[in-house]
Amino acid sequence: QVQLVESGGGLVQPGGSLRLSCAASGSIFSTYAMGWYRQAPGNQRELVATVSSGAITNYADSVKGRFTISRNYAKNMGYLQMNSLKPEDTAVYYCRLWRGGVPSADYWGQGTQVTVSS
Repeated sequence: QVQLVESGGGLVQPGGSLRLSCAASGSIFSTYAMGWYRQAPGNQRELVATVSSGAITNYADSVKGRFTISRNYAKNMGYLQMNSLKPEDTAVYYCRLWRGGVPSADYWGQGTQVTVSS
C-alpha cells in the first residue's frame, strides 16, 4: 500500500513563497508519474503541475513561471516550489502518484492547506 503525506502548507502574504513536500512510502516512486492538484472551496479539483517518471514536466497556465515541480528519486520525495503567490492560489493542495493505463495504481495524499492573504 502506497501512502503519500503532504507538508509545507500555511498562510502566506501575496507575493510570498511556499514549498510543499510530498513523502511517498513504498518502492514504486521512481516508476510512477507525480503531480500536484488543488481544490478551492466551491471549485473542482484542478491540475497544478505534473512530472513524469522521466522528469518531463507540465504546468497549468495559471502557475507557469511561478511554480516549479521537482522530485528526489533517492528520497521518494516530491516538491512544489510556489513563488509570487496570489490570493487565487488559495486552496487545498494534493499530491498524486499514478501509473498511466493502470487505474488501480493511483494514489492521493490527504492534502495541505495553502492560504494566500494579507
